[in-house]
Amino acid sequence: MTGMKTRYEKMPDPKELEKEIGDFLTKKFGDSVKIAGPIIFSQELPFESEKPGPGKKKKKINFNLKPEDLIDYLDRYIVKQDSAKAILATKICTHFNRIKRSQNGDGDISDMVGSIKNNVLMIGPTGVGKTYMVKLIAKKIGVPFVKGDATKFSETGYVGGDVEDLVRDLVREADGDIELAQHGIIYIDEIDKIASSRYIIGADVSRSGVQRALLKPLEETEVDLKVPHDPISMIQEIDRFRKTGKRDKRGVNTRNILFIVSGAFTDLSEIIRKRMIDQKIGFGAKIQSGKDQVDILKHVKSEDLIAFGFETEFVGRLPVRAVFEHLTDADLFDILKNPNNPIMLGKKFDFAAYGIDIRFEEGLLARLAKLAFQENTGARGLVSAVEKALLLFERQLPSTQVRHFPATSAILEEPQKVLEDLVDPENRENVLKTHEVLFQAEREHIKAYCFANRKELSEKYNLTLSTSRIDNIATCYCKNIMDVGSAVEKIKSSYDEIKKIELYFYKSHDINIVLEEDAVDYIIEQLINTPLDIKAFYKKLTTDFQLGLKLVREKTGKNRFFITREALMNPETHISTLIKDELKLVSNDRTP
Repeated sequence: MTGMKTRYEKMPDPKELEKEIGDFLTKKFGDSVKIAGPIIFSQELPFESEKPGPGKKKKKINFNLKPEDLIDYLDRYIVKQDSAKAILATKICTHFNRIKRSQNGDGDISDMVGSIKNNVLMIGPTGVGKTYMVKLIAKKIGVPFVKGDATKFSETGYVGGDVEDLVRDLVREADGDIELAQHGIIYIDEIDKIASSRYIIGADVSRSGVQRALLKPLEETEVDLKVPHDPISMIQEIDRFRKTGKRDKRGVNTRNILFIVSGAFTDLSEIIRKRMIDQKIGFGAKIQSGKDQVDILKHVKSEDLIAFGFETEFVGRLPVRAVFEHLTDADLFDILKNPNNPIMLGKKFDFAAYGIDIRFEEGLLARLAKLAFQENTGARGLVSAVEKALLLFERQLPSTQVRHFPATSAILEEPQKVLEDLVDPENRENVLKTHEVLFQAEREHIKAYCFANRKELSEKYNLTLSTSRIDNIATCYCKNIMDVGSAVEKIKSSYDEIKKIELYFYKSHDINIVLEEDAVDYIIEQLINTPLDIKAFYKKLTTDFQLGLKLVREKTGKNRFFITREALMNPETHISTLIKDELKLVSNDRTP
C-alpha cells in the first residue's frame, strides 16, 4: 500500500481540480457549459498513458521518385502542360527527397537560417488541369492532401474560416498522425481573389488580411490543434487532462508542409505586357489569343504579382511558378480519348448502374470536344458537353430492355431517332453489330496505348508486357470499367495467382510442373472471357494432367514437366505425345 501511495501522492485533489476546470469553462463559455458529475481519473499512471502504442511509431517518408518518373506518371493522365508538369514534378521530388534525406540523419537545409521552402504558385485559366495535377501528385506520393478556397478564408480574429484550419484538416486527412500531416500538401485555389483591390479604403480582411495570415504557415510556424472557439476541441483537451493529469499542447509544424496555390490571374497578362512595353522589350500589340496570353504570362516577375495586388512578403514565399497553357479543341479531343480520363469512365459507370454497356465512337468524341471548346472553360466544358449529349438516353434507356448503347455522332444530330432505333426490337441486330465495332475499336486503341507506354507500365507493375499480354490488358479494360493502370494490376494479380498453381500442384501430387509464359497468358485469357475462376481452372488442370504425368514419372523417372499453351488447349494429345516421346527416349537409352 505504501508503494501505491507513493505513485499517487502527486495527484491533485479531485475537488480542487473540478473547481479549477469549472472556473475555466465559466470564463470561456459562461454558464452554457458546466461539468456534470465528478471527474473520475484513469487508473493509468501519467507516464504509462504516454507510452506509444504498437501503431504509434513515427512514419518516415518512403520517397524514391525522380522528376522524370513523376513526369511520366502525369503524362498518362494530363494532356499538354509540359512546362508545368516539369516544374511541379522537379520541385516536388526535390522537396520530398530532401525530407527523406533529413529523416535519414544526413542533415536538413531547412534548419539553416534563411532557407526557403519550394512553395508553388500555379497560374492558368480555369479548366486546364491545375487541381487535377496536384491531386494526382498527392495520390502518387501517398501523403495527406487538402484543398481550400482562398475566398472562404479571412484573417485570424475576423468572422470566417481561419487559414490555420487547413493545417488542422491535414491532420484529419492523416487520421490524426501529426508526423505524417507535417509532410503533407496544402492546395489553395483562387489565390488571385485575395489580391488587394485599389478601390477599397480601410482594412481589407478578406484579401490582404488573408495574405498576412498565410505568411507564417507558408514558411514555418506551429499551429495549435486546439481551437479556442471550438467546444469540441476544449472537451477533448479536458479528456486528455483527465487521463494524463497534464496540460498537453499538441501542434503541427508547417516547416515541411508544401503549399501549392493557384489562380486564373485574368488581368495579370496586361500588367506584364505594360511592363514589357515600358522596358521596350516588345509585345506592343494587343493580346489576341490565349496563346499570346500564355506567352506573356511566362515572363511573369515578382513585381508584376505585387502590382496585381499581392504583398511583397507573400510573393517572396512562393518562389516556384508554373504557367499553364490554354487548351485547344484538339487538346480536349485528346483528353476524351485518353483511356484514363475520369469523364468518359464516369459516364460508363453511370450507364453501367442500369446494366447498360455504352461505347463511344471517335467521331462523337471529336464533335463533343469542339462543343466544349466553344464554352471557353477548358476541360470543364467537356463535362457539360458530354452530359448534355447523353442526358436523354440516360433518362429513358434504363426503363427499356436495351443493354448495349453504341454512342455515335448521330446522337447529336438526331437524338430522338437514335433512341427509337435503340429501343426497336427489329433493329437489335444492327445495334449489337455497331456496338461490337466500337468495342473492337476501343480495344485497338488501348493496345496502341499500352505499346506506346510499354516500358513505363512494365517497370511500374513489374510485369513483362508481351503482345499476348497486352491483348489481355486491352480486353480486361474493355470488359470492365477501369483505367489502364487498374487493368494492368488485375492482369498482374492473375499472373501471380496462376504461378502459385505450380506450387499447389507439387504439394498435392508431388509433380513439378512449369507453366510457360504463353500458357499463363492463355489462362488469363480464359479468366477474362469465360466464367472460369482460378479454383475451377486448378481442378481442370488436375483432371487433365495428373494421371498422365504420374504415368510418365513411373515409367521414366522424370518429374519436371513444361506446360505450354498448346498443351492446355489439347491436354489429351499432349499427354499421349509426351508418353510416346519419353518412352522412346528410355528405350533408346537402354539400347546398347
